[in-house]
Amino acid sequence: MTRNPFMAAIIPLVDDLSRDLPEGERYRRLLRVLRRLLACDAVALLRLDGEQLVPLAVEGLSPDTLGRRFRLDQHPRLAAVMQGQGTVRFAADCGLPDPYDGLVESVAGHLQVHDCMGCALYIDDRPWGLLTMDALNPSQFGQTECDRLEAFASLAAATVKAGERIGALSAQLGEQQRVAETWRQAAGQHLPPEVVGQSRAFKALRKEVALVAPTDLSVLITGETGVGKELVARGIHHQSARGNKPMVVINCAALPDSLVESELFGHVRGAFTGAVGDRRGKFELADGGSLFLDEVGELPLASQAKLLRVLQSGQLQRVGSDREQHVDVRVIAATNLDLAAAVREGRFRADLYHRLGAYPLRVPPLRERDHDVLLLAGYFLEETRTRMGLRSLRLTADAQAALLAYDWPGNVRELEHLVGRAVLRALAASGEARPRILSVDAHVLELLPATLAPTSPASDAADVPAAGDLRRSVEDFQRRQIARSLERHNGSWSESARELGMDRANLSRLAKRLGLK
Repeated sequence: MTRNPFMAAIIPLVDDLSRDLPEGERYRRLLRVLRRLLACDAVALLRLDGEQLVPLAVEGLSPDTLGRRFRLDQHPRLAAVMQGQGTVRFAADCGLPDPYDGLVESVAGHLQVHDCMGCALYIDDRPWGLLTMDALNPSQFGQTECDRLEAFASLAAATVKAGERIGALSAQLGEQQRVAETWRQAAGQHLPPEVVGQSRAFKALRKEVALVAPTDLSVLITGETGVGKELVARGIHHQSARGNKPMVVINCAALPDSLVESELFGHVRGAFTGAVGDRRGKFELADGGSLFLDEVGELPLASQAKLLRVLQSGQLQRVGSDREQHVDVRVIAATNLDLAAAVREGRFRADLYHRLGAYPLRVPPLRERDHDVLLLAGYFLEETRTRMGLRSLRLTADAQAALLAYDWPGNVRELEHLVGRAVLRALAASGEARPRILSVDAHVLELLPATLAPTSPASDAADVPAAGDLRRSVEDFQRRQIARSLERHNGSWSESARELGMDRANLSRLAKRLGLK
């Protein structure tokens, strides 16, 4: 008896329904079978998240696709699939822009998708997301393929539901389901794009956030400039019992020493020149919620003692007042400085350091996050495409290689700025106001990995870090990069900060710490 090839292909997926598989692997298996059954160039599974679609797994599409967020109001084809009944197929001459133009990897130089279809997925009668299929051959799909996709969609929905149920059981032990949902909600609220990531280092960070968030412990977030420490703080707040209360943010480095206490604790009328009325401080504003102290290492010593008292007792006094007030605030702090070293040098109070660091949390730099750089680049490309009104943006293979080879001293913030500049350069080079597909090549990124950069023997000797302390080697490298940038820009700190992908204030503080100012 001849076995039906369609049924033979899906039997392993039916077996997977009862298996405890990682979510990514479960979805990749699903798409591999679909692609084999319908012989197409690309398939994707996307989850509906508010008014946008988030890719969970792709086959045959550029890796940066996983980092993109497809807003339904910006992608009419995807919106039509979500609103359609059964399989929706678009004619080869359809005038609606295709979200995957330039992203299909099958044929070099053949960028435009010519045949595509999709089917919405429903879980318990609620729209959950969709499956899409694309081909570069304009006559690839017919009625048979449409019918098969619609039939396959039922199995896909069952796969998703099984995965979510297994995840819910695991959540009773480790709360993974609640963590994933909270981060999805954070992404839907348009928080910074650091939520994008699949690397081992990023997953480990998410687990730590899940562990500490439900507690009321103070958290000290450390990491280099531009890694997304504020986003991590927001993730902790949103996943805590205080998530429906305010999270107040204050940048300690931006405050003049004379106003630090007023900003933190408030003041009463007449407390100092210019205090024309009573004013609540950030602690009072955050009562019941969380207070995020960014760049906490920049606080003056005198203010550190008063901050410690509030953390210990919950009691504060406005500047100029004798009356004490009680506040219930969870403090989350962040710094890119080595506070332990600052304690040893007498620049930071040891008791405050230990109080703030009840739970220390390190955010990994971008260079430790493997291929997350491509996902983040895809996120920024889609944001830039929407902002500039472009049809399609793609990274060429050499651009992807350049992004992966670069060391990213400015981390995610540097990547964001670099993508925006590169798109502008690519648009200018294309000579078109609105090209169908705009390709971002390596040369417009203006990145050269250290191993490929032209050097002279003298510069080689200067750039090789001496064996020994890693921190000292990194600081030596930072000094050289900043000094060279200043030399190129005739001492302009603003221009150097722009070139290095940093805020001017952060660059100034870093230079001061490195002894350059």
